[in-house]
Amino acid sequence: MGQATRPLHAATPEEILQGDVSDAHFLRTREVLEAAGRDPRVTAEVRPETLPRGWSWAVVAGTAEALSLLADREVDVVGLPEGSVIYEEEPALVISGRYLGFGDLATSLLGVLCQATGVATAAARLKLAAGGSPVYASGAKRVHPAVAPVIDRAAFVGGCDAVSTVMGGEMVGMAPAATIEHDLAILLGEDEAWRSFDETVDPRVPRIVTVDTSLDERTGAVAAAEALGDRLQAVRLDVPFSRRGDLGRIVREVRWELDARGHHRVRILVSGNLGETAIRTLARHADGFYVEDAIAAAPVVDFGLEIVEVDEEPRARRGILSGRKHLWRCDTCGNRGIAPAGTRLGKCPRCRGHLGDVLVSMVRGGRLAGPASQASVARRRAVEEVRTASGVEGEQG
Repeated sequence: MGQATRPLHAATPEEILQGDVSDAHFLRTREVLEAAGRDPRVTAEVRPETLPRGWSWAVVAGTAEALSLLADREVDVVGLPEGSVIYEEEPALVISGRYLGFGDLATSLLGVLCQATGVATAAARLKLAAGGSPVYASGAKRVHPAVAPVIDRAAFVGGCDAVSTVMGGEMVGMAPAATIEHDLAILLGEDEAWRSFDETVDPRVPRIVTVDTSLDERTGAVAAAEALGDRLQAVRLDVPFSRRGDLGRIVREVRWELDARGHHRVRILVSGNLGETAIRTLARHADGFYVEDAIAAAPVVDFGLEIVEVDEEPRARRGILSGRKHLWRCDTCGNRGIAPAGTRLGKCPRCRGHLGDVLVSMVRGGRLAGPASQASVARRRAVEEVRTASGVEGEQG
């Protein structure tokens, strides 16, 4: 599809699979190997070289898309299930096969894993900072619309409780987290907007009202509670940065005024450019958070695709440990590490417990070894493993 006829500047799945978005040097490598009549059998690891912002762990996401790229290629793949916690230098995927069978997909494989894992990890850390309160991903307006569902799904896998877009909701299997927005309040006026929404929209949709379009936050919260009564589930504070001031005190004041009038069941949700520090501070009085930039602009995780074996001979570039490896974990204490694949796993060096290999078969001979990863299953895994990782590492999110 030429530039003149492309309404959105995004690659199609067909273009990705045929290598049109690959870095050109991978295509040149293919050209040289084909001219030389060479196609060695290799093993390559996809693993994070480093983690951003001093993170000690990350949450693997994007695996389902990565495996869809490798399906129908003559490769075998083992790896960490989506939603698993990963540390530096651990393999997320290990791909074995003829180089020409998958080498030209390296750019795309890394792209889907780097971005999705960064988003999932940011979501996991924000969820920890919230201390159990719900966190909703609402960063779609901060990214290209073609990748908005990718961001939503990765955020959900990392631990977000819901997402904001229609397609994102379909991908994670739940209704999107929607509110009565500023636009409706501006068009109809607050009171009419709230009542009209309540009279028109499916009653199964939660009544969550943005209350600070033109009213003071506490005044708007009380007015919404009186307008909708028991049907009001939550008020949303979307305080613009120019008027924010001490947001913690604003939230506390709204909570006080609602409680003083008997509206104890009305929750307070806060939205905007909220990061870990702000959420940790606000969690004392707020009941949930809509997060935009901290998820949509999450740092990518620096995955690399590294050849570690050529024609069954350990071989790698400098700085990379060559050869196939076990990624082991102790069943007793959770200690983990890597070891050459040819060695027999013994006892845990920390507690003498049993060691098991955590990499699972994902693709055999170009066919998926099991059904595609479901976002809900990956999310449950992430929540469990992040809880353990944050406790072991002493992190608070």
